[in-house]
Amino acid sequence: MYRRIVFAISILLVLAVSIPAFAQDEVVVRFRSWSPVIATTNAMIEAFNEANPDITIEPDITNYPEYLVDLQTMAAGGALPDLIGLEPGALTQQYRDHLMPLQDCAVSTWGEDWEDQFFPVGIEQARLGNPEGDDNIYGLPVLVQTINMWYTVPVFEEAGVEPPTTYDELKELADMFNAQGIAPVMIGAGNGWIRRDVYMQLIHNVAPGLIYEAEDGMASFTDEPFVEAMTWWKRLFDDGIFQIGALGMSHYPAAVEQIQAGRAAMFPMGAWWQQQAGNPDPPPLDQNLQGYAPFKFPDVTGMGAPEDLLGGIDVMMGVTRGSANPDAACKVITDWISGAGAQALINTYNDLPAYIGLRPESFGSENQEAVWDLFTEDWLASVKYARQLKSPDVKQALEDALAAVAAGEMTPAEGMQLVQDANSM
Repeated sequence: MYRRIVFAISILLVLAVSIPAFAQDEVVVRFRSWSPVIATTNAMIEAFNEANPDITIEPDITNYPEYLVDLQTMAAGGALPDLIGLEPGALTQQYRDHLMPLQDCAVSTWGEDWEDQFFPVGIEQARLGNPEGDDNIYGLPVLVQTINMWYTVPVFEEAGVEPPTTYDELKELADMFNAQGIAPVMIGAGNGWIRRDVYMQLIHNVAPGLIYEAEDGMASFTDEPFVEAMTWWKRLFDDGIFQIGALGMSHYPAAVEQIQAGRAAMFPMGAWWQQQAGNPDPPPLDQNLQGYAPFKFPDVTGMGAPEDLLGGIDVMMGVTRGSANPDAACKVITDWISGAGAQALINTYNDLPAYIGLRPESFGSENQEAVWDLFTEDWLASVKYARQLKSPDVKQALEDALAAVAAGEMTPAEGMQLVQDANSM
């Protein structure tokens, strides 16, 4: 009897110790974002788990518009995941109350001088839109970028032309390509973000830096430079620079499919277009990025375009206040910024690293390496102004105004009044 009692007690002790141990060791980090794409995210997770098998990462990656809707729904229901993808400015500010400050996470990983290990524009824009006196970092920058134009190399070579530097040159090329049945500038203007990207480059040409002053109330969105930039936006449709039906097309995937098929001479994107080369079984133009090359947005004013490009953070990652595993989430983010996961990310050319010194382990062509070096050694260093806006309301109003003006439902002045009204709320 004594032996039976001892044996039973031993079994209970084993169960008492082992069951909680399993529960305690099970650490799950739920990650929700639109970027990086799922294949890249899975590669980052695999690289991370080689050194951290005790942390399970559950990713959920969807397209950008769907992600924004889902994020609102999850926030309203108190069901945000541990780790979320963010953009600087409006998107981060929209969810700031749901996010943890991440300075302590950064210091514990990279030391007190951690900010010096990032490209300056990434650190500056991580705080974009914070209330006065709030110096917290609510999202750590993972990828940075420029926004610019691209051209399809074989299309230009066959035509024997060079990328345009002025609006007149752009219009001349548009007339030629339209006559050949090729879209001069392929754009899926049905998406608000690409409409905004183009307008931001137009207003940067017309009056560099003014849009940020307007956001801060030091200028009005109804001032002449903003109306002029909106007028140029309308001309891109009226002059046949954009393809017919642009306003009814999505940029991803509809416009991209046409670009990949070689039906576009030029298109607006950014440094992230390099990731096309990293996709499995890419179309011929995408392979090793052999079919594309970047160029700066043409000067529409005739007075000379600024030397700097717009850009900054492509994607940041934030830890939500409701996270059950904030320390593990911190470990995931920092690895994806500068560790094994980051190298897996950069190897796909997904965009440019926010952390200084990372470089793909190999390049598939001389053009691919030259493009990478152009972005990281030249263009990125010249980024002065953000691609993003601070206010979610202004951002949405601008995107709506651009659609209405393009459709002829508003004049450029009326469109900018809509933006000013949003900024006055």
